[in-house]
Amino acid sequence: MLFAAAGAMASTGLSAGGFTPSGTESARVEQALARDFEVPQTDLLFYLPGDVDSPHMRALGRQLTQRLSTETGVARVHSYWSTGARELRAEDGRAALVAVDLSGTDTQAAATAARIVPQVAKSTTTARVSAAGPAWMAVQATEQCRKDLLRAELVAAPLTILILLLAFGSPTAALLPAVIGVFTVTLSTALLGVLTRVMTVSVFATNITAALGFGLAVDYALLVVTRFREEHAQGATVAAAVSRTMRTAGRSVLFSALTVALALCALFVFPLPFLHSMAWAGLSVVALTALATVTVMPALLTLLGERIGNAGSSPPVLERLRLRRTTDAAQGRGRADSPTWRAVAEASTKHPLLLGGTCTLVLLALAVPFAHVQFGIPDARDLPAQLESHSIGERVRKEFPAPRERTLTVWLPATDAQTHRLELSRYAQRLADTAGVSGVETATGSFTSHGRAGAPTARHRRFAAPGTTWLAVTAHASLDNGAMDDLVRQVREAPAPGPHLVGGLPAQRVDTVHVIGGRLTAAAAIAGASTLILLFLFTRSILIPLKALLLAALSLTASLGAMVYVFQEGHLKTLLGDFTVTGQLDVTMPLLTIVIAFGLSVDYEVFLLSRIKEEYLRTGAHTSSVVFGIARTGRLVTAAALIVATAMGALATSGVTPLKIFGSGLALAVLVDATLVRGILVPCLMQLTGKANWWAPAGLSRHHHTDTHPDEPMKHPVSAQHPIETGTPAP
Repeated sequence: MLFAAAGAMASTGLSAGGFTPSGTESARVEQALARDFEVPQTDLLFYLPGDVDSPHMRALGRQLTQRLSTETGVARVHSYWSTGARELRAEDGRAALVAVDLSGTDTQAAATAARIVPQVAKSTTTARVSAAGPAWMAVQATEQCRKDLLRAELVAAPLTILILLLAFGSPTAALLPAVIGVFTVTLSTALLGVLTRVMTVSVFATNITAALGFGLAVDYALLVVTRFREEHAQGATVAAAVSRTMRTAGRSVLFSALTVALALCALFVFPLPFLHSMAWAGLSVVALTALATVTVMPALLTLLGERIGNAGSSPPVLERLRLRRTTDAAQGRGRADSPTWRAVAEASTKHPLLLGGTCTLVLLALAVPFAHVQFGIPDARDLPAQLESHSIGERVRKEFPAPRERTLTVWLPATDAQTHRLELSRYAQRLADTAGVSGVETATGSFTSHGRAGAPTARHRRFAAPGTTWLAVTAHASLDNGAMDDLVRQVREAPAPGPHLVGGLPAQRVDTVHVIGGRLTAAAAIAGASTLILLFLFTRSILIPLKALLLAALSLTASLGAMVYVFQEGHLKTLLGDFTVTGQLDVTMPLLTIVIAFGLSVDYEVFLLSRIKEEYLRTGAHTSSVVFGIARTGRLVTAAALIVATAMGALATSGVTPLKIFGSGLALAVLVDATLVRGILVPCLMQLTGKANWWAPAGLSRHHHTDTHPDEPMKHPVSAQHPIETGTPAP
């Protein structure tokens, strides 16, 4: 509840925009139309039902238009009754719109909408006035995200505690990671509130950072507590166990946090404010999580060490539920092996081609739906259908002749509507004859594929300004995203009377996808290169970082395919609650999911490699070290993945579709990574590559430290010249 309250305080000042880049062709058109023609940006729409030409509705519409124009924060007001604009009148004449341009930033516009919409609804008693538009959508999205955050934590918190109780069998040991998680998320959401004062922060940041922060914090604390209990069970004092734990598990935590942080830095490559805000929020969470783990955790372990290390102090019911721990009599040491994961690792190292090949084919098959992905940008349909901004937005889309989703705006900066009247009319007719276009309007009149639909009237004057003009191109309602994208390209390539730029919502989507696609290589290079360098420093191996990169990419395939199969195509909707199938995926959510899932994948790789490397340095036996690492970390990684999946999966209960996509996609990614990838593909690939795993050029292979205990010297020190034993799997 504490971090939910902190998230509520941080929610003021959040933005629901930032999903399109600046400086694109469509962005330049939008700026020009607002500057030269006073074309409304339509931050806020008021929907008035009724006979729009009746005396009562005319009076009501004009009164509301006049009232809104005097409100603080309102830049311009356009209505059907003040302009006669066809696009502000429903085709059946049973409703009309008042379009409001709000001044200031997206955040300021949302604050203005939150103030004036309830006032209008309360004061207009003779007709039901409803609101829609980006600013009102931002207000309702913020409120919905606040409710979803509380519900998600009510779902995630008890499940996390249960997983920790099953993993540790001790209430004290189970409570410790949860305390670190709450501590981290509380600080993170408070820091998020500070960030909203200096930069644009997405409305989704509170929910995503809360889930990510809680999952990571519990993950890291789980790793540290597990290692501490293991050291303490071997007879070390509390102080010695804490010291050894922080030298081994603590180091892994720092490498893991740095890996996730560098993966998040790849988001800065994309010129979208939403992704930048998520990158800063994620970096804050990761930094605070690592800091809490290496500072607060040692203190708590020192204070509560005996109680944490003594599983026998658990209540009887928990002691019976506690996962069974085995003892390696030959080593004479307490051992937290998982018999199940040991058996899986032994099978994988015995049949690496069969099991590894099958697993790879399964993951690639799950990715097949992603080949048909259609990208888009968020709109009101991402909110629950019962919210006003969604339901009224749908009515506007269906009832009015030129909704934003189907309108292209063509700006001719050097074409004068009077001087080039004939050329402009011919150009408008060519566009109207284009397949998929239902009509074109410009200063010289209205055009359809059958020719000029009418001579210019007073309402066409808005298309002309001294020395410049523009056209509105409306597409058929039957066009899907792919056909609409083709239409954007056709209009941009069509010959015009002079220089021309194409904008509108469909063009914004095309430009956004194009910009992101053009930066993917740079982002992948940043994430890949930083991961390779960090894992080399961690393992002193050339091959292992390359394999980690390959497996991290492979582990994302199932998640990407599931996003398309469920959210774009609408399958299995009942499993995730109701949402509107739009036939597209928000282009930013798969990208954000990939970046964080990639970081977590390498995170689990570090957990595993630290134990394999430690055992290999101690024994020099390759295969048995791989089996040891899987057996020793299998339960830990599974529990960690379940906790992250629980925290992220709780977001799937959200009423906001992008949060559903992110939460369910990331939950699936970490579960696949912790089971199929870590349990099968890693041992299979390491077995196939054998002693080459630990090779590095002379001078680079020297280990500047070991993770073995001071009282446990290496049996086979490894160097570039030392022969490596393949060994046999431990029994």
